[in-house]
Amino acid sequence: MSSVSADSALVASGLVVHYGKRVAVDGLDLTLRRGEVVGLLGPNGAGKSTTLLALTGAVQPTRGTITVGGVDLSRAPLDAKRRVGFADQPPGLYEFFTVLEHVQFVAEARGEPDGAAATRVLEELGLAGIAHRPCRELSFGMRQRVGLAAALIGPIDVVLLDETLNGLDPHAARAARRTVAAAAERGAAVLMSTHLLGVAERLCQRVVIMDRGKIVDDRTGPELDKLVAQGPGALEELYVSLVADTGPT
Repeated sequence: MSSVSADSALVASGLVVHYGKRVAVDGLDLTLRRGEVVGLLGPNGAGKSTTLLALTGAVQPTRGTITVGGVDLSRAPLDAKRRVGFADQPPGLYEFFTVLEHVQFVAEARGEPDGAAATRVLEELGLAGIAHRPCRELSFGMRQRVGLAAALIGPIDVVLLDETLNGLDPHAARAARRTVAAAAERGAAVLMSTHLLGVAERLCQRVVIMDRGKIVDDRTGPELDKLVAQGPGALEELYVSLVADTGPT
């Protein structure tokens, strides 16, 4: 079972999600601590996106409990969801809003009283120049960054990112990493699904590997430091040793 402590931003215990007869998430226990950036790795179909959707309340678990900032997601869903920033894939944007309107709308929904907060996060992500452009006109990479801005806005306990740093040019990727790290420094827990192992090595203080709906490895602190110190490719070697290449399932 996942342990609960004062620094726990999110706790999932015994999480199970079925899609018909298929088990997408199978008895997952996961605790996210405030201030940490966690990489969620695994093959396509491992259950990563379903896990993230369940943690946001967008998918109803078959079994298990989820608390966000001490709030039970099933008992107080609006309060719990307000504490979570989520960037999905592809980004779900309000197409006829401008970039600034979209981020401000999300901020207001989370109870963010500072009207300048949206402008600040757009500046941090290099989006100030397109603040007044309609979302429907954006390229894929720009949409990714706007989705990230919306995920980071407001008084949140948890940031969930589903491949959000994929498809970004080098300048945008650097700004995104810096902004995500700053959110963790402010006390949010960040869980980011990614296939970019280099990003996980560079940004994450903890790495969780999933396969077939289960967590098969969870490394943090000295264990992860020792692994990364072995040089480029060490995380990839661990991954392939734990996850069989079975092809599409």
